[in-house]
Amino acid sequence: MVRPFVLLITADQWPACLLGAAGHPAVQTPTLDALAKNGVTFTKAYSEHPVCIPARRSLMTGTSACVHGDRAFNPRGRMPDLPTLAQSFRDAGYQAYAVGKTHTYPQRDRIGFDDVLVDDEGRTMYGVADDYDIYLGDQGLAGRQFGHGMGNNSYLFRPWHLPEETHPTNWATRMMTRAIKRRDPTRPAFWYLSYRHPHPPLVPLQAYLDLYRDIPIDDPYRGDWARDRASLPYNAQAVQSRGDPYGLPQTLAARRAFYALCTHIDHQIRSVIGTLREEGILDDTIICFTSDHGDMLGNHGMWAKQVFYEGSAGIPMILVGPAGDERVGFDRRDDRLVCLQDVMPTLLDLCGVAIPDSVEGLSMLGEEKRDLLFGEFGDEGHCSRMIRDSRHKLIYYPVGNRLQLFDLGEDPRELVDRAGDPACAEVQESLAEALLGRLHGTDSDWIEGGRLVGEAHRDFKPGPNRDLSSMRGDHFPQPPVVDNAFMNFFPEAK
Repeated sequence: MVRPFVLLITADQWPACLLGAAGHPAVQTPTLDALAKNGVTFTKAYSEHPVCIPARRSLMTGTSACVHGDRAFNPRGRMPDLPTLAQSFRDAGYQAYAVGKTHTYPQRDRIGFDDVLVDDEGRTMYGVADDYDIYLGDQGLAGRQFGHGMGNNSYLFRPWHLPEETHPTNWATRMMTRAIKRRDPTRPAFWYLSYRHPHPPLVPLQAYLDLYRDIPIDDPYRGDWARDRASLPYNAQAVQSRGDPYGLPQTLAARRAFYALCTHIDHQIRSVIGTLREEGILDDTIICFTSDHGDMLGNHGMWAKQVFYEGSAGIPMILVGPAGDERVGFDRRDDRLVCLQDVMPTLLDLCGVAIPDSVEGLSMLGEEKRDLLFGEFGDEGHCSRMIRDSRHKLIYYPVGNRLQLFDLGEDPRELVDRAGDPACAEVQESLAEALLGRLHGTDSDWIEGGRLVGEAHRDFKPGPNRDLSSMRGDHFPQPPVVDNAFMNFFPEAK
């Protein structure tokens, strides 16, 4: 068997709905729409842990948090001792290269790749000047990437402040096309291109803001259940509070900037595909596009991720096979339940590479399909859990012992909470029982007598935002390493 090349592309914080192919009324994604026409779109794809690090662990190990060990967000947690997607390909004779955001610790942990060119969004507190930082220095722009003044978790926006070619989206694209051109021609290759946007900071190129100048931006929507913050579960209150500074004009402006970042990525993917074509290997290449999680973007009054509503947990999942591969097909939609841990076994399966025994995910092209999909985020007060069948989604908030139930078949925007509705009592009971069977670790504290009891309700009260939503400064000279042990021993140094 001649093994195909593999290109896995991820974006950071891209919701499933933000595709022309998904019927979005405003966002412009001609490249991804064309890929969807040439392959299969999985319409029920989820991030089982909708926050960056746990999601990327699932993607790279084919496992859930129960196995890989992080369902919260542990920035100093090392990758577990499990076979990774990259190492599995290398063990099968592939060369494996990555460009962009891997979100690992230590930052230059290659997690099985031959080499990684890292863009870790300026996380100099861990002691590394990443490759994108080094590139800016080579251009005479050392330390300037955050000169725009926008925060990494803020929805304020402005145009990119440096020359267009220095934008991280352009840099990642160029580095990936160079890696493709520099491949060993005697061996197959696995390439991982991980864009850091559309995750904030919202700093699109002016050209892409201009592109949306005459395109009406869709208003956010809000279910009746989300209108009274005091009635919401603790974590939902917290996620709503992120949007307190933004009225409707600011919300629409933020959505416009977010869409601009998406379209910029979409157009840059064309350069990567063009490189594959001109190198004569496009027909022999598997392409997969997905995201680590989505963004609420003001829907239900919420922002960012860390909840299991569709905007946050729903992700795009597009798969294109080699030319003529009937296993994938073309212009096809598949409504099975899939998630990030399924990417690894799917790509290995398509290439005839053995799937490690540690992998929990399922090949998205196999006969076996899951009836239920379980998701989990967090260990403390902000935690929540999800169980989803082919039509309904049950969300559980332990703080306050609160259940929400949505009929996604009739209500894809989750406008009506059906929890407690007598007409849905049987579905709710069945899903709650299935959820109970999947809880693990400290989750047992929420169970008594075989029933969910959770913990006492409390209201979320925002504290100060001293770091201005992860604002970063001038990175030349490089800031000192933040050593928490040192700071704890010498508190006067804080």
